[in-house]
Amino acid sequence: MYSARGPESIEQLVMSYFGVQSKGDENKGRACAAFQKILETFKQPHGPARHDLVQFVDGQGYLNLIAVGYWIDPSEFQKWNKSPIISDWWASDKRLKEGVGYFREILQPRMEQFETIYTHDHGPLEGVSILMGGMSEPIIEHGYWGSMRDRMPKSQTDTLDPMGEVAVKQGNPALGGRVIVAGHDNLALIRSGEDWSFTEGDERRTWFDEIEPVLNEGMNYLRDDGLEAGCYCNRYLHHMDENGNLLEKGFGYSLWRSLSQLETWAESHPTHLAIFVTFTKLAKKFKKLTLYHEVSVFDASNQYFEYINCHPKTGLLRAA
Repeated sequence: MYSARGPESIEQLVMSYFGVQSKGDENKGRACAAFQKILETFKQPHGPARHDLVQFVDGQGYLNLIAVGYWIDPSEFQKWNKSPIISDWWASDKRLKEGVGYFREILQPRMEQFETIYTHDHGPLEGVSILMGGMSEPIIEHGYWGSMRDRMPKSQTDTLDPMGEVAVKQGNPALGGRVIVAGHDNLALIRSGEDWSFTEGDERRTWFDEIEPVLNEGMNYLRDDGLEAGCYCNRYLHHMDENGNLLEKGFGYSLWRSLSQLETWAESHPTHLAIFVTFTKLAKKFKKLTLYHEVSVFDASNQYFEYINCHPKTGLLRAA
């Protein structure tokens, strides 16, 4: 296993999830037009250094189109985010009247609060790792419960326990409209992904017939009932191209109350053990399947969650 590596000049990252939410075929055109407006903002000066396009249908049947933007220089993000063309667009009351939901979830971990792992030291890389520019030698901090924590520098001096609670700062989730939610110290995020585009033959059959079904079961549990395990929000996202065509890769995006509750679910919950045991049993079959994740914890001050006309189980609204 390997970890993404970047120059020491990178001190903090910006991970931003900009979404459009709609329900029913009659609203798809409206949602796509709204999503294109978000993508146009990425082309403004100081926009994201790279981005992913993903989609999923949530447990309430809403289609969510999401653009994931990454910056490795927070000052560039601030210039972009505070420019009138961006800030005024999001703040406008017009967003409340367009017949779709919008959300933005912006998270900024310091490098000591961040770790990655990959099954291969060659491409393709994913997420912010593409911007890091390099890959480690083989690492020994993997393959045992607790290795995720051991790969995060901050954990050498901090237990990373959560402090505070998720709270509504503005609005009312039950009423819709514009709602801003505050996170808390040491809220955790995992982006855990798979790329099966290069698989073939028996390896491909094994992915679709034996791995993906148990993975879907685990993702659905976290999506629907994850609060009892400490998971605020879970989305199993599917990559797409700029024309909306699905690609053969995806990832789970999960927000957790704490790293320890994420660890407990991974170590002990039947839905994750099914994923882990099934994959471990079949691991020798996989030569071209790429697996990876990026895990972060955050200071409360480095989180921003805003929801506009979204249903009350969207993102952190469910926890709030």
